[in-house]
Amino acid sequence: MTENNVKKIQQDDINAAAWAACDTFRGAVDPAQYKDYILVMLFLKYMSDVWRDHYEAYRNQYGDDESRIRRKLERERFVLPLVQLTNEKGDVIDEFTADYYSLYERRTADNIGDLINIVLDKIETQNRLKLEGVFRNIDFNSEPNLGRTKDRNRRLKTLLEDFHKEELNMSPSRVSEDIIGNTYMYLLERFGTESGKKAGEFFTPFVVTELVAKLADPKEGDKICDPTCGAGGLLLQASKQIGGNNFALFGQESNGSTWALCRMNMFLHSTDSARIEWGDTLNNPMLVEKDKLMKFNAVVANPPFSLDKWGAENAESDPYNRFFRGIPPKSKGDWAFITHMVETSLVGEGRVVVVVPHGVLFRGASEGKIREAMIEENLLDAVIGLPENLFPTTSIPVAILVFDRSREKGGKNEKRKDVLFIDASREFVQGKKQNSLSEETITKIVNTYKKRKAIDKYAHLASLKEIKDNEYNLNIPRYVDTFEEEAPIDIDEVQKDIDRLEKELAEVRKLMAQKLKEIKRS
Repeated sequence: MTENNVKKIQQDDINAAAWAACDTFRGAVDPAQYKDYILVMLFLKYMSDVWRDHYEAYRNQYGDDESRIRRKLERERFVLPLVQLTNEKGDVIDEFTADYYSLYERRTADNIGDLINIVLDKIETQNRLKLEGVFRNIDFNSEPNLGRTKDRNRRLKTLLEDFHKEELNMSPSRVSEDIIGNTYMYLLERFGTESGKKAGEFFTPFVVTELVAKLADPKEGDKICDPTCGAGGLLLQASKQIGGNNFALFGQESNGSTWALCRMNMFLHSTDSARIEWGDTLNNPMLVEKDKLMKFNAVVANPPFSLDKWGAENAESDPYNRFFRGIPPKSKGDWAFITHMVETSLVGEGRVVVVVPHGVLFRGASEGKIREAMIEENLLDAVIGLPENLFPTTSIPVAILVFDRSREKGGKNEKRKDVLFIDASREFVQGKKQNSLSEETITKIVNTYKKRKAIDKYAHLASLKEIKDNEYNLNIPRYVDTFEEEAPIDIDEVQKDIDRLEKELAEVRKLMAQKLKEIKRS
């Protein structure tokens, strides 16, 4: 079959096949854990299929000249080295390429978990500049996660067989990287739905990432950052708004397993140059240059809501002086994340879009002082209320805050002094487990934000004086009146209806009485 006649894999087919592979673990392993095994296997299969595809192409070109073929393969994006297994005497007892297909051939081995770990370690070592640490937190020989030896080996054998399906042949001649990247995101979203509250560690619903990205509106050449990037969906969605490759992505993630998922996600979306750091953003920011925080054109995030023990005890001595407006309470880190985002956005032009719980809008004490300071600095651009139950992690309604540093002195919007409030809390698509936003709703919110016009019962432009009069409380109902008056009641018409019904009731009673008499006679 020629390359032009090779059957292409459709998005729905690869999605279904990848999701079906999860059946191996369902009921025995928690979704929050088995997602790592599925996504790592998907990434390994992708690298192996690309390698195999290119190997065949070089073999057609150079015949059996293996050394020449190998030299060509050494220039690949990901190099798959040879594995040599030795016995206690040092004798080589097995040799194979570190790829999925070698593992598939050995799927019945008693030590298959160890073999998978060895292959991943060899690949990571060979590709250290790109993959260092990516497979560090995954253990395919873990008894706590995958069960005792017999059960574990059976599950891993089935997993390898599941990925051998034709629908999961990810050779470049059969499937584009876009489709593979979409499958990775599809799996993340499905895992997010199944994992419930644990999903917050790695996943933001697609409709929310789309809305945040469109509000951030990054441009060509922009540096885009997500300081709590999870598996990277929001960063990738922001980059899609640009429509080209002229951008730079940066992120930081505190959870090691989720950081690894993010790195793989970037590779599957051809954003190899993305700089994704592993560490605690608030206590150990890693996106630093010359001992100063890096600055970005667009900063987007869905940080952990009201994070307890976020590091308030270290904030006063923060080497970057991020918390000069005040230190948030130790049990609620929301304003700590917001402060970090504002301080890492470019002075005079940076944009910040952040998802927050509603308490951020009105809680007092130190949070109230920080909120007041940012409003007085003319940084706050918009407050957008969203519906409840959009997230698998919580059913509470959330809000989006938009900060625009071009409102600062010298910025192009320095004369803008009002704050736009949008109440989109009643516009959602109801689902079985959680609600969603339609494309129409997302478009309406974004267009309303861009036009900055008041809309009855939906949007309001509040002056600084109005916000001051409300004591810097940003609770949306204070600004957007959504009260719907009930239709006036016509008492005369109601009385006429009552009279008519009573007359009909009298007729019914009369008929019933006649029927009862007839029954008694019979």
